[in-house]
Amino acid sequence: MTIKERVFYFTRLGDLLRNYDTQSPSNFSETEQVYFEELQNKITAASLHNGWFSKENIHYALKEWAKALTKENLENWIRNYQFSTTITPKTVAVIMASNIPLVGFHDFLSVLISGHTILIKQSDNDKQLLPVLCAYLKTLNAEFESKIKFTENKLDNFDAVIATGSNNTARYFEYYFKDKPNIIRKNRNSVAILTGEETAEDFEALAEDIFRYYGLGCRNVSKIFVPKNYNFDSFYKGIFHWKEIINQNKYANNYDYNKAVYLMSEFKMLDNGFLMVKEDKNYGSPISVLFYEEYENRETLQQHLNENKEKLQCVVSKESKRANEVTFGNTQHPRLWDYADGIDTLEFLINLN
Repeated sequence: MTIKERVFYFTRLGDLLRNYDTQSPSNFSETEQVYFEELQNKITAASLHNGWFSKENIHYALKEWAKALTKENLENWIRNYQFSTTITPKTVAVIMASNIPLVGFHDFLSVLISGHTILIKQSDNDKQLLPVLCAYLKTLNAEFESKIKFTENKLDNFDAVIATGSNNTARYFEYYFKDKPNIIRKNRNSVAILTGEETAEDFEALAEDIFRYYGLGCRNVSKIFVPKNYNFDSFYKGIFHWKEIINQNKYANNYDYNKAVYLMSEFKMLDNGFLMVKEDKNYGSPISVLFYEEYENRETLQQHLNENKEKLQCVVSKESKRANEVTFGNTQHPRLWDYADGIDTLEFLINLN
């Protein structure tokens, strides 16, 4: 397949997801109808298998990929790369995480768009959704049959690897894959900068960055930086529309546990019944907890963030000015060229040749 053909087939996959989002089976082709029903079945299976994968969040993830997989987006993404017409395909092993639905899809897309073969090792907590999308691609072009492989066994016969995990597993990955070209991703967190001049609409948007996927993604805001003597009243009012999140059992269990720990330890915190806000210099807060830290001025804060950039995925602010900064409400809308950890995955894959 040429790069133009690969773009075409992923655009068709985007069409399937966009049609799925309309929930109008009468408008589907016979093939789309089959995959509409299969997606419905697998969404139910995924939500039953993994308590964090609510149907709402799965649909949200599918909708975001439907928006991303357009001809315009795909062409804009690949425009600045040089794709060889005589590529020698490599087998790229991709070890996927499972913190949010289809979290490994960008790596999947990148490997196939670059013309390589993908060897997929999925997490046990996210096995239902991706195989459906792979099966649809194979109906579009049988060549994908040899380009997409799944394994549950020890990885073997591969040329490069992309692995995502915790800081602990990353050390294992770095040792185990030291002789292969690799991208190894570790824990990262996202933060937001508040100035005290935010509107109610700003806080409503920020709530999406905090609570979407229950805060499990690396792009979820887990900490906010606030001016000295910041008043949290407007913040709490602005996020109150997410109050129903406490009715999700796993989230509620984490909230109850963390609250008990903090109370017994006599930690100071703010609490509105579904989110605790605690002063803490760390970046990764537990589920149902948002850390905060005060800052003196924007210059010293920016210096602090620069010194800790290896720990950060996104920085959210009212006016984003730097490469990894986004505006309120947009952390869960990454573009195809917004690479995890700032590592250009597509450049890495193209250079394997």
